[in-house]
Amino acid sequence: MLPVMRASRLINLLMLLQARRRASAQSLSDETGVSVRTVYRDMEHLGASGVPLIVTRGSNGGFELMPGWNTKLTGLTPQEAQAMFLAGAPRAAAQLGLGDALASSQFKLLAALPEGWQSDARRVSSRFHLDPVSWHQSAPASQALPAVAEALWSDRRLRLRYLSWKAMVEREVSPLGLVSKAGDWYLVALADRGPRTYRLASIESIETLPQTFKRPRRFDLAAFWAESVARFEEGVYTDTAELRVSKQGLKWLRKFSAHIAAALDAQTPPSDQRGPDKQGWLQVRVPIESIEHAAGEFLRLGVQAEVLAPPALRAAMKATAARLGEIYAGRKPARKR
Repeated sequence: MLPVMRASRLINLLMLLQARRRASAQSLSDETGVSVRTVYRDMEHLGASGVPLIVTRGSNGGFELMPGWNTKLTGLTPQEAQAMFLAGAPRAAAQLGLGDALASSQFKLLAALPEGWQSDARRVSSRFHLDPVSWHQSAPASQALPAVAEALWSDRRLRLRYLSWKAMVEREVSPLGLVSKAGDWYLVALADRGPRTYRLASIESIETLPQTFKRPRRFDLAAFWAESVARFEEGVYTDTAELRVSKQGLKWLRKFSAHIAAALDAQTPPSDQRGPDKQGWLQVRVPIESIEHAAGEFLRLGVQAEVLAPPALRAAMKATAARLGEIYAGRKPARKR
């Protein structure tokens, strides 16, 4: 298997020759950032791979492709070509109705690769698999996905009946893109107040309208999604909790969310400027959504953590622990007054 950097360089050389038809060793050296000697070695490898090269020696010499010969490869690097064969992508393609098209494109891409590199692309699907769904979960099927996808291809407006956090609402929107995150599909669509995000599983009904729309020329789906996720996470975490955690508790705490993990990483040394205590426990501060939510989440840490602040959260944890003690002691929990 070719080293990744060398394979990428060979593709680069091939594309340069195809664009210019003829080039000197020195100019190729300048373009690729390697020595002239390395260029000659790479050209020998291209020739051995079946690329028909004409080599002219001397001060005015250089390399050129056999007249009339063109590679079928149109600028893809080896990494880009191999990425097309990553297993896991077929799941999303099949849900969008593009499963057969993806398989066909992979076969065509494989045929377009030089023979010496085809085995590298085949190795990818046999050695790497992408599973975007979290543990103990399954990817929810969305009945709205085919209609949304079709509207995206044809730039047609949609009428949605959607269950939001507050109530059931109706919206007419212009679909801009689909995002698959952790097995869930989300629609990014232009509404009255700009682009908004809709979880497809929350769409109760959908109707494709006859009207078409013009997509915003500068809309960047990936950038919008990244900004949207950042705003959502910033808005969710509204308070801070202080905990005393064991090494195991700290490990578990990091897995709660990327936002919490980032907060923990920023505390070097820990927030109280002290190292572990005599028991090896650390004192840390982490963002929380609410007292009620944090009380439920921190129960997952069991005896590997102690909530120190805020007082309301510590009181909630203490009350829950007392009720659990009564349950497991065989006594009925005291009724709330």
